[in-house]
Amino acid sequence: MQRAHIWVSGRVQGVWYRASTVEEARKLGLKGWVRNLPDGRVEILVEGRKENLDRLIAWCHEGPPLAIVDEVRVVWEPYIGDLSGFTLAY
Repeated sequence: MQRAHIWVSGRVQGVWYRASTVEEARKLGLKGWVRNLPDGRVEILVEGRKENLDRLIAWCHEGPPLAIVDEVRVVWEPYIGDLSGFTLAY
């Protein structure tokens, strides 16, 4: 099990990026949250199996159809196990 902190920049707000991230993460059995940041980026904190985290990160580079992703920054962190479900955070 691992934990990843992800920041996505580009046209990622107002294009269903967060809702699509929730759907994708739940399909992969991941736990965590996603939220919009005031600077226009999307932030994701997620835990789960490494191969499923890699799948979510790959998906983040594309996002939903209306998104235009410029950059995906990933910081790997120690697994904590304090997350449950996958939700929208505000």
